[in-house]
Amino acid sequence: MLVDYMHLISLVVIILGTFGAEGEDFSCEMLGSPDFPLLSKKGDVAIGGTFSLFSQISKPSLSMNEPLNLREFRFAQTMIFAIEEINNSSSLLPNITVGYKIFDSCGSTLPSTRSVMDLMSGDEKNFAKNCSSQSSVHAIIGASESSSTIAMLQILGVFQIPVISHFATCACLSNRKEYPSFFRTIPSDYYQSRALAKLVKHFGWTWVGAVRSNNDYGNNGMATFITAAGQEGICVEYSEAISRTGSTEQLQKTVRVIRGGTSHVLVAFLAQGEMDVLLEEALRQNLTGLQWVGSESWITSSHLADQRYSGLLTGSLGFAIRKAKIEGLKEFLLQVKPSQDPQSNMLKDFWETTFGCSFQSGLRGTEQCSGSERLQDINNVFTDVSALRISNNVYKAVYAVAHAMHSMFKCGQNGESMNHSRILADDMEPTQLVKHLQDVNFTLQSGERVHFNENGDPAATYELVNWQRNPAGETVFMTVGSYDASLPNGKQFTMNGVNITWAGTSWERPLSVCSESCLPGFRQATIKGKPICCFSCVTCTAGEISNSTNSAECSRCPSDFWSNDDHSKCVPKAVEFLSYGETMGDLLAAFSLFGASLTLVVSLVFLWFRHTPLVKANNSELSFLLLFSLTLCFLCSLAFIGQPTEWSCMLRHTAFGITFALCISCILAKTITVVMAFRAKRPANPVPQCSAPLQRTSVLVCTSLQVLICVLWLVHAPPFPLRNALHTNKRIILECDLGSPVAFWVVLGYIGFLAFLCFILAFLARKLPDNFNEAKCITFSMLIFSAVWVTFIPAYISSPGKFTTAVEVFAILASSFGLLFCIFAPKCYILLLKPDRNTRNYIMRRNQSKAS
Repeated sequence: MLVDYMHLISLVVIILGTFGAEGEDFSCEMLGSPDFPLLSKKGDVAIGGTFSLFSQISKPSLSMNEPLNLREFRFAQTMIFAIEEINNSSSLLPNITVGYKIFDSCGSTLPSTRSVMDLMSGDEKNFAKNCSSQSSVHAIIGASESSSTIAMLQILGVFQIPVISHFATCACLSNRKEYPSFFRTIPSDYYQSRALAKLVKHFGWTWVGAVRSNNDYGNNGMATFITAAGQEGICVEYSEAISRTGSTEQLQKTVRVIRGGTSHVLVAFLAQGEMDVLLEEALRQNLTGLQWVGSESWITSSHLADQRYSGLLTGSLGFAIRKAKIEGLKEFLLQVKPSQDPQSNMLKDFWETTFGCSFQSGLRGTEQCSGSERLQDINNVFTDVSALRISNNVYKAVYAVAHAMHSMFKCGQNGESMNHSRILADDMEPTQLVKHLQDVNFTLQSGERVHFNENGDPAATYELVNWQRNPAGETVFMTVGSYDASLPNGKQFTMNGVNITWAGTSWERPLSVCSESCLPGFRQATIKGKPICCFSCVTCTAGEISNSTNSAECSRCPSDFWSNDDHSKCVPKAVEFLSYGETMGDLLAAFSLFGASLTLVVSLVFLWFRHTPLVKANNSELSFLLLFSLTLCFLCSLAFIGQPTEWSCMLRHTAFGITFALCISCILAKTITVVMAFRAKRPANPVPQCSAPLQRTSVLVCTSLQVLICVLWLVHAPPFPLRNALHTNKRIILECDLGSPVAFWVVLGYIGFLAFLCFILAFLARKLPDNFNEAKCITFSMLIFSAVWVTFIPAYISSPGKFTTAVEVFAILASSFGLLFCIFAPKCYILLLKPDRNTRNYIMRRNQSKAS
């Protein structure tokens, strides 16, 4: 709100409230003589207008002493043009003449309050003998600044006279509780500030400077921008406030701050008045090289685009109101001349400003105006209607008032003709007009729809404007994008593909960051005591990546992936298992097949010599069964090689357990047979004491117990394939989970138990006095078997990845080869190389040396 605002009002207006008995009205009186409107026309209804026609006022006399603002004068003439169109319309307010009164607000709060009182009071000193009487205007268009509009509303709020602003953008004006009769045809800065933040973010600028007008417009707009920028991850290095009426020292200090900043982008949320004085000081201090980002108040201002400021502002970016065309306005503006109203000083000032002449004779260095000069030969801000933006807002505001009045009069006719509306206009209630303004919804001839939301605001749409040079070297406002606040997030801001000119007419986008970007593979780490936009870059840890620049944090790869060397992307982990395609897998498979083949060769040898005493003495049936089980032991190791599947996982451990149980059962039966045979009282007796059915039964029972254990294992917790990504970071180990480790160790323990029995029995018979003592062979085989599997346990537990499987396969092959060689190598040696020992006498004869 305005500082000491009530004190400012007291310099112009004194409201004397004289309260009598209950229900008595109070009177209002204005000090001094009222000012007359600069432009006016009488009508059945009247619309007031306040524009910043002159930028400053002379404080002692309150008289105008600055050149006319041609842009604001075009706004005023656009209002008159719209009113004339309505008066000539047969469908809108028929038989009703709309008049107007236009005053100058000078872009300042003090004259704004005076113009409001002048608009309400009319030609009389007293606004009305009764403060509840009808104002001389029914609605007001204006003002061009937020602060001036707020000052007006503080007075008009008492009387509920509707105000429609074409250029006041302060978000604070959307407060319906404070400003119930305010409307506007320009979007609120609430949307523009957020649009500017998205614009800055879009171009990757995270470190910006900011300067604002020190008034409601600048302070509220910049506060919203800083909040939105923070949400977008943008840091504001500095935020300076200036005023066109402020001290020169403060202005110089602001420019020095801007020059001393490290940011290369300057967001200027400034009204035109502040922009003018800032640019003047910037030229004096040779401020160059900045990328300007501007608010709509100055981004399409033609008088700033002249050659004087071109070096500073070329390449500027900012959001502006959408361009529009108003049919007939150009012709209307070209007809404006002093002869329209010879008594109007305003028209004379306009003519003198436009043609650089004077109606006063005798002024040195100035030609005398004839009044017959041609506006058609002039190309300036007033005559340029190629890109109407704010003028179109004025045009819409006038039509909104007209449509509201039309709707209001129709409701008050009660079936009578519109001719009676003149009577209704005299009794028009401002609150009723406010209600009808809230409900207006119409379409202009250009096709643009006009309506207000619950806060009196229009739809928020902008064009993104870029200051570029045309081939003639002139500055043009090129539309390079758009922003529509009604669209969902992510779709509001769009670029149209037009090349952008950057600061200094460069085609390369400037960089404005506090710290250099962190490349992919790094993350930002905040520096203590500095804004979040100032950071250091830290490498992502193993297993984490950042795949974009300036990542705030690293993201962990999924369990099946790992970070690459530069931590920029997740790559699939290498899959590891004991395969046939690698040397170790091929060697183990080769040894497995070799062992199985060698066992078959031994079987053929035994089959060839099956009728010889040596084979018969070693129980050929058990020998062949043992050789068969050894073949299966060699072949079952192949199930451990290759990618684990559901079936292979169940097969490898159960097949291993059953085949080795069968193998050891055969050796156990053979051991028992040997012990019983050679411990007999009559060793020459050829009939063995352990019958063949008993041997078969013992083998079947011992093996069946292992089969039962394996079946229970498969039914309750079978082994299954597992992708082990936890054992090592960079690889996925394909392995078979045991399902039930207890079952696995029971299977292994049962085999160990059988082997232990064999060892004990064979050990007892190791020194029997015979030439061929098989108990010694079995003892050595059991020693090797036990040593292999005792060594296997710690190696199996500690081996990583595929080596766990390789250790198990090695243990199977080593123990199988140990059994094969220890038990059958001596026999094959006799059968093939020492046939003289393959006799009954030699086999049954006791060792001579031991016998003696």
